[in-house]
Amino acid sequence: MTLAISDEPVPLQADPDGVLRVANTNVTLDTVIGAFLDGASAEEIAYQYPSLDLADVYAVIGYYLRRRSDVDGYLQQRHQQADAVRKQNEILFDPTGVRERLLARRQTT
Repeated sequence: MTLAISDEPVPLQADPDGVLRVANTNVTLDTVIGAFLDGASAEEIAYQYPSLDLADVYAVIGYYLRRRSDVDGYLQQRHQQADAVRKQNEILFDPTGVRERLLARRQTT
């Protein structure tokens, strides 16, 4: 008996905003690779995110290891976008004194 060898697609899909998500889940590529780079095994990642299939986690990690520079570039771009959004939100919604305002609100209720 011979084993048929076939290419399987990488279980990554871009959402309408261009964010890469694993298979049909809300878990981002950023999340999986971040956990992997922090030392988590594929099993730990799948356990931490029950919507992920273990085989998909391994496939995404394999994709990262084969195309590290491309994925690192994508992740760097995502970090830059997140920083820009955070800075814009801080301009629109000044975080200074938030804790005090929330504590004061709690005391009035």
